Amino acid sequence: MSTDKPILHHFDQSPFAEKIRLVFGFKQLTWNSVRVSRILPRPDLMPLTGGYRRTPVMQIGADIYCDTQIMIRELEARFPAPTLLPHGNSGLPYALAMWSDRVFFQNTVNLVFGTNADKIPQEFIEDRSQLRGARFDTAAMKAAIPQMQDQFRAHVDWIEAQLGDGRAWLLGERSLADIGAYMNIWYMRTNLTDADKMLAPFPRTLAWESRVRAIGHGTRTEISSADAIDIAAKARPQTPTQADPADANGRKPGDRVSVAPDDYGKIEVSGEIVSSSAQHIAIRRHDERAGELVVHFPRAGFVVKPS
Repeated sequence: MSTDKPILHHFDQSPFAEKIRLVFGFKQLTWNSVRVSRILPRPDLMPLTGGYRRTPVMQIGADIYCDTQIMIRELEARFPAPTLLPHGNSGLPYALAMWSDRVFFQNTVNLVFGTNADKIPQEFIEDRSQLRGARFDTAAMKAAIPQMQDQFRAHVDWIEAQLGDGRAWLLGERSLADIGAYMNIWYMRTNLTDADKMLAPFPRTLAWESRVRAIGHGTRTEISSADAIDIAAKARPQTPTQADPADANGRKPGDRVSVAPDDYGKIEVSGEIVSSSAQHIAIRRHDERAGELVVHFPRAGFVVKPS
């Protein structure tokens, strides 16, 4: 089995996984899919990540990518054509992702779970409370539906305004910005029965939504989680050593650090720095089942501490 084909560990209902599936489609890639459960435990994924528990996770051989930001950077580097960053837009689409992944997403997720509050299983609530580090309060989400509807409308209206000059794509040409913004429209539509009513005032957005959906997911093949661990165990990490001479804290390859998200799911993954820059950090760790691994994280939205 190929060790250089991307493997996505995901569940189909995940909006962040949908973003990466669309990137696969954008770049017309063939990829392997490993389905994971929506809640813990995930006994065949934790050996790869070292404890990181947000979804999705991407694997290429023995290199493991945590957070969609770093996955997209890696996919753009490995498969540069067609580019997600056309016409010199190499920074803005990533900055826009901080809007779509955080502010817009939190609004969308609160609207979705508030609307479906009475249908959410208790085990899911307990799992997400642990992930957030705070109570997953569906009653509060339900009470906030009117405010969340207002906020969601405001976010979609920005998309509508950006398309107001007749352009087909947010930045003029199809790009990462479209995929990031679409993620929340997709999540709302797949979970709310009144999605058509909510989006009806935004005809340009509806047409744009159809264009993004048509990008598709590339060519997907299902494999087992055991297969994925076996691929990692038989491979070697391909990340070269790279120092960051401008690191504000003087970190360098060989230093032991822990890395964790700064918002939720704050589980630290520890290892030895292999490579770092302003936008990434990669750490080496070892697992009894999966062997030697290098786990990759973005810098924006993550905390790096001495370990």
